[in-house]
Amino acid sequence: MAAAMAKRLEGKTVVVTGASSGIGRSTAMEFARTSPKDLKLILTARRIDVLKQLAEEIEKEIGTGVQVLPVRLDVSKPEEVKGFVDSLPAKFQNIDVLVNNAGLVKGTAKAPDILDEDIDVMFSTNVTGLIHMTQAILPIFKKREDGGRGDIINIGSIAGREGYPGGSIYCASKAAVRTFTDALRRELIATKIRVMEIDPGQVETVRSPIWKSFQAN
Repeated sequence: MAAAMAKRLEGKTVVVTGASSGIGRSTAMEFARTSPKDLKLILTARRIDVLKQLAEEIEKEIGTGVQVLPVRLDVSKPEEVKGFVDSLPAKFQNIDVLVNNAGLVKGTAKAPDILDEDIDVMFSTNVTGLIHMTQAILPIFKKREDGGRGDIINIGSIAGREGYPGGSIYCASKAAVRTFTDALRRELIATKIRVMEIDPGQVETVRSPIWKSFQAN
């Protein structure tokens, strides 16, 4: 099974958003370990210094068969996402796999005390950021022969299926991801573009006085 997966990934270019910690970081490492001989990894997050450290770790563990490109990107800013593909070196632009992982939970307030800025940052990152990334990469997939080819993997959350007190906005954002994923899959049903969603439970990532300890990062 591992050998077959390595063969399928050989020569591919993979984008992982929110790759600086948590699920994104682990996903990047797993891709590298699965296909160590010929893989291009584009790792994005707001913290470029952490991405560079991760790139060094991958090279140290895996070797030079995996080419890692760290890119500072804030998916909540549409202008950054729209210029993303054109900003890449030519050899990294033929993307095959998009992992929409970047996301966060901010605040635990209940209605009507939820801060406007918490609502805005969660939706602009978890929902519209994911949609803008998908729209930036999807044209690459659709240009391929036989109606298109590529993989979109959206990281949702169990919270998108069942709400919890103090998490209404985060839950709503992940429910939106789930519905967007389902609609996109139906839109692309006649192509070879695969659309998937993974719904993990609570994940502990970076501790910070600003961002909450538990993030789907």
